[in-house]
Amino acid sequence: MNNNPAEDLKQLEADNRYKEIKKVTIVGAIVNVFLAFGKITLGFVGQSQVLIADGVHSLADLASDLIVIVAAKQGSRTADDDHPYGHGRIETVVEVLLGAFLVAVAAGIMVDAVSRIVSDEPAIIPTWIALVAAFVSIAANEGLFHYTLHVSKKIKSQLLKANAWHHRTDAISSVIAVIGIGGAMVGYPMLDSIAAIGVSLLIAKVGWDICWRSLRELIDTALAPEKVEEIRKLILSIDGVQAAHSLRTRSMGAYALVDVHILVSDSYISVSEGHQISEAVMNKLLDEVDEVSDVTVHIDPEDDEINASCTELPLRNEVEGYLDDLFKANNYYSMAKSKTLHYLDGKLEINILLPINLATDSQAIDSIIKSFDSDFELEMSISKINILFG
Repeated sequence: MNNNPAEDLKQLEADNRYKEIKKVTIVGAIVNVFLAFGKITLGFVGQSQVLIADGVHSLADLASDLIVIVAAKQGSRTADDDHPYGHGRIETVVEVLLGAFLVAVAAGIMVDAVSRIVSDEPAIIPTWIALVAAFVSIAANEGLFHYTLHVSKKIKSQLLKANAWHHRTDAISSVIAVIGIGGAMVGYPMLDSIAAIGVSLLIAKVGWDICWRSLRELIDTALAPEKVEEIRKLILSIDGVQAAHSLRTRSMGAYALVDVHILVSDSYISVSEGHQISEAVMNKLLDEVDEVSDVTVHIDPEDDEINASCTELPLRNEVEGYLDDLFKANNYYSMAKSKTLHYLDGKLEINILLPINLATDSQAIDSIIKSFDSDFELEMSISKINILFG
């Protein structure tokens, strides 16, 4: 275990999530072993091309089960030095490969089915054993679909959800197989090959959908608009937050990353209060939005989309060097307890804090303030110097 309790908790959650994925996927793999080889074997015995195609679909599901286990194992690893955002994208990459594999399988089935339709050879009539196998496949795959989908929702795994839909498409393709086999048995032999084409189109559609969704994730596509709006409302509900802009979201496997600029209600708050507000925003999103695993908050003392930029203004060392030079003859300046810099609307506002014992009366205060009067504005873009006592 690490010395960081938060990291230990994250790794524990990731390990438990992997165990859930592994368990449900192994169950699916075992079922798919029997379905794939059973349908392919009985497809040859029962002389049904569509049942063989359906068996190949189950074989594709078996391959996907094995890939899912490997991907989930890699994706369960938390962030490290080389992968500071974790390994969730491994799941996404595997989903792309899985989708492409399904499209390739679909193309092979379609080519074979079309070649049989255009062939001059007499059509082969399937037997009843092929029909029984197709019905068994429907029941088995529909059961796997509901079981896998339930677990995917429980642990919020897009990879497992994609695999659940493989089971559903296998069930649907078995329904098509029943229609094709049954039609061929009652006198429409071409229905078997036509149904095989239908199965291939179904497989191709699922493969394309998986590829497209995963590719969008790889290019950092934002979360759904309604989810982004939910996140925005949660940010604005935090005390001290006046507005939020530059809100960006992106998915990474089962999780989502958020970064946002927030405008605080008071431009003069301390660094620690600004940090406290940003922590409150981060914790709110992590606690209330299941997908969110990482939040980056940038504190804006003013609306940087409207106000002038302060990027060209000097930092403290240069400013203090200028003030030291400007007030080198001022005895009060050397007594300053602190100097606070405020960068606002393209200008620099400075608060100089003097000991309270110097403020003996209003006349003394006026005299001290006047001693700091100087032509400073053009030199450093200083808009104001405030003399405070405390």
